Amino acid sequence: MPLLAGMSILLLCQLLGETLESLFHLPIPGSVIGMVILLIGLMVYGRVPEGLRITSNGLMRYLALLFIPAGVGVMERWPLIRSNLLSITVTLIVSAIALQASIALFMRFMLKRQGLLEDHDIDPTLAGAEAVEQDKEDRS
Repeated sequence: MPLLAGMSILLLCQLLGETLESLFHLPIPGSVIGMVILLIGLMVYGRVPEGLRITSNGLMRYLALLFIPAGVGVMERWPLIRSNLLSITVTLIVSAIALQASIALFMRFMLKRQGLLEDHDIDPTLAGAEAVEQDKEDRS
C-alpha cells in the first residue's frame, strides 16, 4: 500500500504540472513544474512520507533507464542540433565557466560568513597545487 501511495503522489504532482503548463502555455516543462509542486508539498509537510520514500528509492535504482527517452529525443532533433552545433558548444562552455566562477564566489562568501576563511588566507597570485603547498607552509 505505501508503494501505491508514493507512486500516486509522484504522478499527481506530474499531472498537476502538465496541466498548469497546458492551461497557461508556460515555457517550463510540466514535469519541472510538477517537481516544484512536489518540493513545495514536502516543505509544507515537513518530511518525506514513507510511501514516497520507498517509491523514490525504487525509482533511483533505474534512474539511468529514465534518461533513454531524453536521449532519443535529442537524436530525433539531430539535424537541428547539427546546424546549431557551434553556438550550442560555445554556450555550454561559457555557461560552465560562469557556473564554476559563481560557485567559487559563493563558497568564498559562505566560508567568510561562517568565519572559516579570512581575507589574508587567500593569495590570489597562487593557484592550484602552489596554493595548497603555501597553505601547508603557513599552517606549520
